Amino acid sequence: MSESTRIFSDYLAQTTPSPIGIEVASAEGCVIKATSGKTYLDMISGIAVNNLGHRHPEVVKAIKQQADRYLHVMVYGEYVQEPLNTLAEELQAILPASLNNYYYVNSGTEANEAALKLAKRATGRAEIISMRGSYHGSTHGSLSVSGNEKKKYAFRPLLPGVKFIRFNKLEDLSAITQNTAAVITETVQGDAGVRIPDLCYMQALRKKCDETGTLLIIDEIQTGFYRTGTAFAFEKYGIVPDILTMGKAIAGGLPMGCLAASRALMRLFTHNPMLGHITTFGGNPLICAAAHANIKALSNEVSPKEIERKGALLECLLNHPKVKEIRRSGLMFAIDLSSFEEVKEVVDYCLEQGVLTFWFLSTDYAFRLAPPLIISDKELEQAAGIIQEGLSRIS
Repeated sequence: MSESTRIFSDYLAQTTPSPIGIEVASAEGCVIKATSGKTYLDMISGIAVNNLGHRHPEVVKAIKQQADRYLHVMVYGEYVQEPLNTLAEELQAILPASLNNYYYVNSGTEANEAALKLAKRATGRAEIISMRGSYHGSTHGSLSVSGNEKKKYAFRPLLPGVKFIRFNKLEDLSAITQNTAAVITETVQGDAGVRIPDLCYMQALRKKCDETGTLLIIDEIQTGFYRTGTAFAFEKYGIVPDILTMGKAIAGGLPMGCLAASRALMRLFTHNPMLGHITTFGGNPLICAAAHANIKALSNEVSPKEIERKGALLECLLNHPKVKEIRRSGLMFAIDLSSFEEVKEVVDYCLEQGVLTFWFLSTDYAFRLAPPLIISDKELEQAAGIIQEGLSRIS
């Protein structure tokens, strides 16, 4: 064990008994380099974070320029700062007109926490409806509306008044009533194994929320910023949420979340009580500068058509007798095998061969792929070849 790994093991809190343990030296584009000199083709983008790959030059440039000006100067919402303003303008360019007000926070789960609070404040109701199989984060409120009981039981009691319905089941929408403050849903369920809803379901969900005065919160933390092709996956369904939550890919590799809603809704945080939601580091100018550069570069450099082409290419390259099913939206994949043991064999083999894949928290018979959107055909072919080798080695 190296000294770096010993320190990591002894002094940093661990999330599993067996972390991957790569000692990272550098990362560029689609490649991570270890201190040993070994390189890894990143087919998971830090779990759908590095949509432009690692260290995109425009993002790095923006970080350096802002670092030369100022860093944290005040808690969120008090000072006028150019990086926050320019990011708002960039978000307006890619979001529907009704989502015209933004609250910057530190992570996706914090955005979901704020969304749940805002829905209760706006409606005066307490009931929240979420989806079975969902994942919205691991803080108390976000965990409360997540569907994986194996991740929840040790931390109960959680938030009261939460009900769960089945995702993509029209008949379950009858559970939404005038007592419901909000329905929170992913557009594509990520951790459940890339579950993609029907058009009629999403439109019926929107209609039911309208009929009952229920706010629709759409969590695009994993699917946002072109991961599924369009800037946001809800665009494919011809609907607009009342509240949109974002995170992961928003800032090009720096930690950030964002809540989007109408100006009228968001102003409810300003009174009764004042400071209805507060954050010290939300809207950090360095991170907002990176996010602005990242979104601008994404808008200029990727296209729905090209993302779909690459996704279809990789799906074709992954055809193998051991694969039970592939579910895909853009460059967001779940590959079903027969068991967790088979998944582990493939993931471990790919790691040994220098290709980074990963598993799901809630779908142990599948592994995930979410490569950078800028990945080349050659890199896709390289990764697919090694994955094919791993599949063929399954005992």
